[in-house]
Amino acid sequence: MLDLVIDARPAALAPGFAVNRILPYRLRRMLGPFIFMDHAGPVQVAPAQLPSLDVLPHPHIGLSTVSYLFGGQVTHRDSLGVEQIIRPGEVNWMTAGSGIAHSERFEDPAALAGGALEMIQTWVALPAADEEQAPTFRNYQPPELPIFTDTGVWMRLIAGGAFGLKNEVETHSPLFYLHVVLQAGARFGLPRGYPERGAYVAKGSVEVGGRVYTPGQLLVFTPGLDPVLVAREPST
Repeated sequence: MLDLVIDARPAALAPGFAVNRILPYRLRRMLGPFIFMDHAGPVQVAPAQLPSLDVLPHPHIGLSTVSYLFGGQVTHRDSLGVEQIIRPGEVNWMTAGSGIAHSERFEDPAALAGGALEMIQTWVALPAADEEQAPTFRNYQPPELPIFTDTGVWMRLIAGGAFGLKNEVETHSPLFYLHVVLQAGARFGLPRGYPERGAYVAKGSVEVGGRVYTPGQLLVFTPGLDPVLVAREPST
């Protein structure tokens, strides 16, 4: 049922601030069109003790970057002149195309009050025909991202298509990208119709095929099978 389990490794994102890097991995460079995945945080410290979380200006070409927050807020600025704060439940989708530079800065320590900064960032490869397109940026608000609920299951469609749901996020290849929250005992089957599928455990623990998987693990499933995740506790 599982082709591979990838354990996140620490990677320095800024001085004094490390993230969990999931992709790329030496045995798996990409999963579907996803070529990069970082899980940053949760970070919850007093503002005076906060290390620099800023990611300074840097370039991208030939791909899209996707930012999604569980908590806190981050300010995006880019060479198109865009300045956009992203908050939990929103999606920042930047298509680099022929080239773009951007920064991501944590500028409001008060945003940690009562919570923590936590973000998933992925990069999505562009098809060869789209690699040289003009760069674009778009922020998508929660009402633009469909939500599905079932017994013990809450799911937001971040991008692509799944379970008959679509949203307005512009992608360049077939994919699904979901934020799923499971209550203890809930079962969740992955969408069909995709040759490569995976599930990343951010919080809690899930059981697949009699084995338990914990935070920081990406489960890469065997094509053609219908895996079901069972939450051992409240899980994301």
